[in-house]
Amino acid sequence: MTTTVRVPEERSARVPAEQRGPGRDRDSVRLLVSCGTEVSHHAFVELPRRLRAGDLLIVNTSPTLAAAVDGWIGHARVVVHFSTRGDDGRWAVELRDPDGRGTTRARAGGPVGTEVRLAGDVRLVLEEPLTPYGSRLWWGRVSEPDVPGLLRRHGRPIRYSYTQRDQPLSVYQTVFALPSADGGGSAEMPSAARPFTARLVAELVSRGVQFAPITLHTGVASAEAHEPPYPERYEVPEASARLINAARAQEGRILAVGTTAVRAVESAVDAGGVVRARKGWTDLVVTPERGVRVVEGLLTGLHEPEASHLLMLEAIAGRAAIRRSYGEALSGLYLWHEFGDVHLILPEGPHTESCSSNCG
Repeated sequence: MTTTVRVPEERSARVPAEQRGPGRDRDSVRLLVSCGTEVSHHAFVELPRRLRAGDLLIVNTSPTLAAAVDGWIGHARVVVHFSTRGDDGRWAVELRDPDGRGTTRARAGGPVGTEVRLAGDVRLVLEEPLTPYGSRLWWGRVSEPDVPGLLRRHGRPIRYSYTQRDQPLSVYQTVFALPSADGGGSAEMPSAARPFTARLVAELVSRGVQFAPITLHTGVASAEAHEPPYPERYEVPEASARLINAARAQEGRILAVGTTAVRAVESAVDAGGVVRARKGWTDLVVTPERGVRVVEGLLTGLHEPEASHLLMLEAIAGRAAIRRSYGEALSGLYLWHEFGDVHLILPEGPHTESCSSNCG
């Protein structure tokens, strides 16, 4: 990765903001605002004052699944992370070893034919690696056709070792999450939207900020493996495509809430730069070389230095800006990961006011 910083372990957010003290809510996190290489520090509740009428926020409505399920291979206990449902009914899964502290550690996938016993006498059989160049995720076939029901009955949210304790699934749902007709959802929370509350959304709407919902069901992204994202299922509805195109025509700023929203909308742009209603699978990886065609700014969490998401941030803001903002986040003692603080990247350009007024 081009952004070479080390994130100290103590900078991991171990519990949600609302559990860190009395009187706190989800929006009780910090907001780092960057515009070019200018950086300023705020509370997230100040977000409405950092935006303006005509801005459009693209938000992901995917609900988070209770995607971690206990299982057994012979007499050995494992944890299965259900990642993505394929068109043929199979699921992309990751097998993990329990670490004795309520979380898990990496485990080699496979081999072909491995059978995992799940609760309720359900069987999972591994059939082939998800991709030819990796063995972490595998396609597996489940004897129970209603896997979302299995997850509701026996699953729990995926939890990584930097968190302090298990949390209920409600903690991992954003204010924008909507139930899917087929029971699908995200293996991991689209966490950039977590700090939003209904109160804050209402204030943004009252100030003339618009929202365009999209859906992208995220797969698993183990902390130990900084890999490019796998193909994911997405949908950009017709109404949202029209909203985005209209806002662009009126010189409104197009801001994505989370890297998932960037991936979805950038996958729905035609050769002429117009956003179209689309759904299906996307394998798009946004890099500085590919660039962005629609998204001008981004609200996102703070990512690990090796994460492929940082390439997307550099595509939007430039390498120097991301290096500067991450240096500020470290020196300012910001918190990382899904329960942590957030970073608002605002665009520079002829249709924006100065960066000083944006960031100040």
